[in-house]
Amino acid sequence: MHIHEEHVSEPGMVVIDVTAADEATATRAAAELGRLWRSSGPSAPWYTPGRPGVSVRAYLDLRHRPVIATEDIQPLPAPRRRDRAHGK
Repeated sequence: MHIHEEHVSEPGMVVIDVTAADEATATRAAAELGRLWRSSGPSAPWYTPGRPGVSVRAYLDLRHRPVIATEDIQPLPAPRRRDRAHGK
């Protein structure tokens, strides 16, 4: 993805790419950053051939004071393990 000049035209404006093993984790990480600073929110996810994981992008404006989180951040649920011997 191309970063346009207007997205980093002033001090305090940043572009972040988050890569994780799955779409839910990448999207959640970018969204949680949006709770701290003004943000575009996570982009649509994309995969890069030859690279592991899935990525999302967010545009942040650090010039504004952090927003105080009003609720606790909950971790993603752990993936369920499958019993390889029995296919469960």
